[in-house]
Amino acid sequence: MTSDSASSTSPSSLWRRPFERWLDGVEPGWAIPVLLVVLVAVWTLFQVLAYQGADLHPDVLEAWTIGREFAWGNAKHPPLMGWMARAWSDVFPLTDWSFYLLAMVNAAAALLAVDLISRRFMRGDGRAIVLLLLLLLPAYQFHASRFNANSVLLATWPLATYFFLRSFETQAISWAAAAGAAAALAMLGKYYSVFLIAGFAIAAVAHPRRRAYFSSRAPWVSALAGLAVLAPHLWWLATNGTAPFQYALAVHAGLSRQEAVADAVRFVLGNAAYLVLPVFVWLLMIRADIRRFAANLGDLDSSLLLLVWIFVATVAVPPVVTIAISSNLPPLWNLQALFLAIVVMVAAAKFAVPRFDSVNLSVGVIAILLVSVAAAPFYALYRNTHPFDSSRNFISAAADEMTRRWHEATGEPFAAVSGNDDLAFGAAFYSPDHPFYKRPFRFQTDWGVPRPSTLDRGWAAMCFTKDIDCMNWMQRVAQVPQSVVRSEFTVHASLWGRYGAATKISALIVPPRAATPAPPVPSDSDDAIEDFSASRRMR
Repeated sequence: MTSDSASSTSPSSLWRRPFERWLDGVEPGWAIPVLLVVLVAVWTLFQVLAYQGADLHPDVLEAWTIGREFAWGNAKHPPLMGWMARAWSDVFPLTDWSFYLLAMVNAAAALLAVDLISRRFMRGDGRAIVLLLLLLLPAYQFHASRFNANSVLLATWPLATYFFLRSFETQAISWAAAAGAAAALAMLGKYYSVFLIAGFAIAAVAHPRRRAYFSSRAPWVSALAGLAVLAPHLWWLATNGTAPFQYALAVHAGLSRQEAVADAVRFVLGNAAYLVLPVFVWLLMIRADIRRFAANLGDLDSSLLLLVWIFVATVAVPPVVTIAISSNLPPLWNLQALFLAIVVMVAAAKFAVPRFDSVNLSVGVIAILLVSVAAAPFYALYRNTHPFDSSRNFISAAADEMTRRWHEATGEPFAAVSGNDDLAFGAAFYSPDHPFYKRPFRFQTDWGVPRPSTLDRGWAAMCFTKDIDCMNWMQRVAQVPQSVVRSEFTVHASLWGRYGAATKISALIVPPRAATPAPPVPSDSDDAIEDFSASRRMR
C-alpha cells in the first residue's frame, strides 16, 4: 500500500487540516507518538472518571501482589506481569491512577510494536490506518485497561512477531536471537503464548522459502536464545512443581467433549466477530477498489504470507488443543493476535486510499475516545448502584475498615491477610500497612487452614457473607487458634457523597501470640452488626 499525502485528492476544509497535517507527520516520525500519547492520556482519564466509585480490578491487584516478592515463577501465573507491576510501583505511587497509566502505557507499547511490523510493508497513511483500525477493537482500550496476564501479551506478541519476521527474512544471528528471546518473554507473560510459537513454526514450514530458513542457523539460534531466557523459570518449575499447569487444568479443563467443541466454535466465531467493525470500515474506505483489493489478496508479498500463516495458526491450533484436553477457550485470550489480520489486510492493498477517507477514520476514532470520556461519569454513577461482579466497589473501603479493626484488636501493624481473594488483594494494596497476602497460590483451588506458625505471627481474613465456601472455611479456621476476634460489617459504595450498593463482610482476626487482644468487636450473634460507610480517599 502506498497511500500518503501525495495521493490525496479530496478537498480540504478548515476542520480537516489538523488531521491532514497529522497524517503528513507519519513518515517524519512524530505523528504515531502523538497518537499514542493521546490514547494514553485520554483513556487513562476515562478510567479515572469511570471508576471513581470503584477500585482497581482484582486482576490488577493480583498482579501487584505477585510482584511484591521477586521470583522466577508463581504457582498461578508466569511471572512477567508481576515483574512489570513491581517495577512500575517502584517508580510510581501505589494509587489507582498510576496503574491505569501502566495499563495504557502497555497498550501504547503494543501499538508501537505493531507499527514496527507495519512499516515493513507500507508508508504514510497506511501505517496510521493500521493503528486506527486496531483502535476499533476492544483490545487496546477496554481489554488493555485491566493489567493482567492477558494484557501483557498485547505488546509481547507483536514484538516477537517483528523479530521472527526479520529473522526469517534475513537469517541474521542477531534477529534470530531477538526472536527467540521475545518469544520466551511472551511465554513468561502467559503459557498461552505457546500458540504464537506454534504459529511461527507452522508459518516457517508452510512458507515457500522454508528450505532457506531451516538450512540456516536462524531457527536453532532462536531456540537456544529462547531456552536461555526461559532457563530460570524452567528451573523454578523443576524445583517447585507444575502448579501453574495444575491450576490451569483445575480451572479450565473438565468439560465434556461436546462442551469443548462448542467452546472451540465460539472461539473461532468470537475472533471473527471482533474483526467485523474494522473490516467493515476498511471495506467502506476502499469501496471503489474492492475488486482490485480482492486481486491483491491473491498476490501477497512473501513476508505478508508469513503473517497470514501465523494468524491462521493462532486461530486454528487453540481450538484443536482445547477439544483434545476438553477445556474452555474464551475468544478474549486471542485478542493480541488480531493485529496480524489488520496488518495483512491494509498492507495487501497495492493502491492509494483517498486521504479523505483516512481523515474520516482519524476523526471517527478520536470521536469515539472523546465520547467515551464524556460518558465515563455517567458510567460511574450507574456502577455506584449496580456494583461490578468483581465487587471492586467495596475493596478499598473494606481494607480501611479491616485495618482499623486490626489496630484496635492488636495495637500492631496489619501484617498478613487471607480469605476472599478480591478482599485480600485489596487489603494488601489499599491498607496503609500493606499486609502480605497469605493464601498460597498453589492452594488457591482448595480452602486450607493456615499453618499454626502463620497464625502465631498474627493473621486476618475477610469473606463476603454471601460467599458460602469462604464462610465455611472461616468457621473451620476460627476453631484452631486460642484467641480470635470475629465481627461483621457492612460496606457501602459511595460516589460524590452518594451512598450506593452495599455488601456485608465477615472478618476474622487472630492476634499475634505476643499481643493482648482487645475486647471482641460485636458479631452477628450479638445482633450488633456494624454498618461501615466508607468515604473514599482521593486516589
